[in-house]
Formats: sequence, structure tokens, C-alpha cells
Amino acid sequence: MYRREFATSAAALVVSHFASSATSLSSFRGRSGGTSENADAEMQFSGEYNRPPRPVKKIALEEHYCIPSMLYLAKDMEKSVASGPMEYFKRRLLDFDMLRIEEMDKYGIDISVLSMTVPGVQLESNEKKAIDLAREANDTLAAAVQRHPKRLAGFAHLPLQAPRTAADELERAVKELGFKGALVNGATNGEYYDAEKFYPVWECAEGLGVPIYLHPANAPDVASSMAGYPELWGAMWGWTPETATHILRLIIGGVFDRFPQVTVITGHMGETLPTLLWRLDSRFQIMKHTRKIARMPSDYIRENLLITTSGVFSFPPLQCAMLALGVDHILFSIDYPYESTKEAAEFIEAAPISKPDREVICHGNAERLLKLSV
Repeated sequence: MYRREFATSAAALVVSHFASSATSLSSFRGRSGGTSENADAEMQFSGEYNRPPRPVKKIALEEHYCIPSMLYLAKDMEKSVASGPMEYFKRRLLDFDMLRIEEMDKYGIDISVLSMTVPGVQLESNEKKAIDLAREANDTLAAAVQRHPKRLAGFAHLPLQAPRTAADELERAVKELGFKGALVNGATNGEYYDAEKFYPVWECAEGLGVPIYLHPANAPDVASSMAGYPELWGAMWGWTPETATHILRLIIGGVFDRFPQVTVITGHMGETLPTLLWRLDSRFQIMKHTRKIARMPSDYIRENLLITTSGVFSFPPLQCAMLALGVDHILFSIDYPYESTKEAAEFIEAAPISKPDREVICHGNAERLLKLSV
């Protein structure tokens, strides 16, 4: 009796289950528009892994401008740059509101941190003129940032001919104009920033908690090894050893021992320094030392130096820098207008790195360092 009732109930449950399944399958097929013959071919999954990745947010740090009253200083760069590209660059350097913003929109650049193009007042021999021009440049940039507060930010231009005045200008630019630090274009009239006369600027930057971006410029004198070949003197090659050497002067000269919280940024994937850490330490140990420093050269590079991807859109140097310095020391940049915004954006989007690392490089590090938000 009980067995017969149990069997009847079980059979009813089985029928009910398959009827329900058939209804669900029929309903699924109805939604997909298919039939029993082609249901498998037309079944739609979530598509999560087939969906094109969303472009990552981007903050670019080495993006340049100029003002009309300072174009005369660009003659130094014209010694090694062809006239056609130079005219193209000048049009874009003077523009804040049209070409620049259009290109940012087109290639997904959320924020550009602008800085005075090379050489700026670093080549001005008249101290008063350098001070006046730097202030004019900073005020002009501040007005552009006010017109585009969600798209532009600024690095101060400093008249390092007068270091104490430069420190005051840095403080004004950060506290009153809202700038995020400063960018300097190489040595000022042949003087490098390891000299004690520049300590007020380092002290100010450390106190404000803002970085100093050391951008390349032509060396005060053309090396004999480059004489007769203007293509070697400048952005193609000459800037790299000049800037790397300047950074090593800061290290060997004890600037980071005196101001341990100072952050220096340099571009072009670190001007070869990430590839040389082991050799720098190895050879440093056997050299005669000008002064005692607390640590090995590589320690200062890893702790006080940040690098950007500006002007080096190549996977192997990026991977080398990530291995040598760590992803927290690398920031996205373009080097506008001297490099292609399109190539820069496509490079970082296609780089064979993880999504979290891409986000840190493209905007996370800049947000943390410069207190920006996208």
C-alpha cells in the first residue's frame, strides 16, 4: 500500500520536474528566437569575456606649453630640430583651449599636467628677466587651468638663477595657484642642482610635499664625441646622458641625504637608469668618493626617483622599469606635442601588463602623488 503510494508520488514528481524543465527550455528558446534544431548554436552567454575592454583613465605628466614672450628661448632647440616639425610644435605649444583639448578628447586623456617647454628660463642670462618671465608663465598657465579645471593641471616654472626667489615662486605656485609641483629644464646656465645654493628649492619642495620634475635640456657644452652631428645633440641622444648624469649628481652630491623626502621625476622611461642599477652600485664601490653618502646609488633611485613613460612607447623598456623599480614608480606621460598622443595611448592600452598595474601607471600613481582625481 505504502509502496504503491510512494511510487505514484515519485512518478508524479519526475513528470512535474521534466515538465518544468521543458517549460524553462521552451521559454529560453523563445527568448533567443531559436528552435530545437539550432538552440545550441544560438545560445547566448553573458559575453563578459568577449566584451572589448574599457579604456583606462589617463593622467599625463610631461605635457608642454609656451607663451609668446618666451619663444625666443626655443632657438636653442632649433639647433637640432628640423624647421617643419618645429613649426608644428610651436602652434601646439601656444594653444591651451583648442588643439590640445581636442586631442585629449580624441585619445582618452583625462588630465594633462602642463609645464613650460624646454629650455624655458633656464637659458636666460638676465636674472630679473628670468624671474619676471617665470612668474608670467605661471600666471598664464594658472589662467588656462582655471578655464579647464577638470582637464588641466600645472607644474611651476622656476627662475633658478635666483634660488631663494625660485623657492618663493614654487610656494606661491602651489599655495596660491594650485600647482602640483615644478618642472625644470636641465641645468640653469650651466649650474647643476646638487650645488648648495639650490638647497632652498629642495627644502621648499620637501616642505610642501610636491615633486620636482627634472626634464632634459641640451648640455652647456657639446661633447666632443657628438661634435659635427647635431642629430646626436638633443632629444635623440644627448639629453639622455645629460639628464641621467644630473640625477646621479644629486645622489652623489648628497641632496637626498639632506632632503630624504624629496621626490624627483624624470621622463623617457628613466633615461636608461633602470637598466643600470646593478652596475652603478658595483662600480661605485671601487671608485674614489668625493663625499660620503648613506646608501648605494640604486637605493636613492628606487626611493627618491619616479619615472614616466614619456617618449618611450615600447614594451621591453616598460617591463624592465617595472622589474627594476616597481609599478609604483612609473607614471604615464606623452611628451605633447613632441610625441604622438595616439601612439602613447595605444601603447599603454596594449602593453602586456595586468589591469591593476595599467591603472596604477595610467592614473593611480599620479592621483596619489599629485592629489588629483579622475
